[in-house]
Amino acid sequence: MTGLAATLAAAPALLQEHGGGHGQQAAGHGAAEAAGHGGEWGTQEMLHHVMDAQVLDLGVTTIQLPTFPPVQVAGLTIDLSITKHVVFLFLAGLLTMLTMWLAAREARDLRQGEEAPGGLLNGIEAFYLYLRDDVALANIGRGGERFVPLVIALFFFILYANLLGLVPFGATATSNISVTAALAVVSLVVIEAAGFQALGPKGYLGTIFYAPKGMHPVGRAIMMLIMTPVELIGKLAKPFALAVRLFANMTAGHMVILALLGLIITYGSFSAPTGVTAVVAPLLMGLFVMFLEILVAFIQAYIFAALTAVFIGLIRQH
Repeated sequence: MTGLAATLAAAPALLQEHGGGHGQQAAGHGAAEAAGHGGEWGTQEMLHHVMDAQVLDLGVTTIQLPTFPPVQVAGLTIDLSITKHVVFLFLAGLLTMLTMWLAAREARDLRQGEEAPGGLLNGIEAFYLYLRDDVALANIGRGGERFVPLVIALFFFILYANLLGLVPFGATATSNISVTAALAVVSLVVIEAAGFQALGPKGYLGTIFYAPKGMHPVGRAIMMLIMTPVELIGKLAKPFALAVRLFANMTAGHMVILALLGLIITYGSFSAPTGVTAVVAPLLMGLFVMFLEILVAFIQAYIFAALTAVFIGLIRQH
């Protein structure tokens, strides 16, 4: 979401006196925004901040991102052009790798038993131990060690992608359903592969074609006809829930903040008590929602990583 934090902080500067005392000014919002929004704030302006774009808005200037000709693969048109969400996905990935590299370097340099971990290593170690012991191993069970790196990588990557949308001129890549769907597909592939490896071909097919043992052959056939679509839908519902939950929660908070800013721009004024109230009250509520969004960023990253571990454990113990 482009410039959400900066817009919220500069909201009172968006006001200008007009006739009945309602201020509508976009100068404090940046020259580019002023040109695009004029003096109004509605659905188009709100979607402008949430949706993906081919430009990177840095407040004082905008950078046109490179575009590439679409590629045709098996009749499908694939656009590999760089967008602002792609840029912030790269940043989230780099921050994840940098965090792990710094923590690994500190752990390597730490002399065993002479001093307790401190600084970055201390914080990363706390997250790592909790995610490893209470999330991955607790839900996956025996043999879950091999899935620990995936669970931890998902947590930090999604966390950084969520938090980058709360910095000035940032964008929340996880408010894009394509991004969350891709992450969910990665989880689905790992979940199904883990089940196939643990159960074998015959056992894995039992997670799709299911009928209780001891039934009459006719009853088993009827039960399979009923339960097989249900089992397949259940497999697809898990990644769908992961994708939609993350997308909806990260988008909803931004839309609430933008709606509050819209109240300031539409009704705010410094010439009347009601106008001042329309500035101060939405600004305070917007700041509260912004801090709440930080908590939501951590919670949603944890939920995605934890449910991935739960689904892996469930299929391995089918």
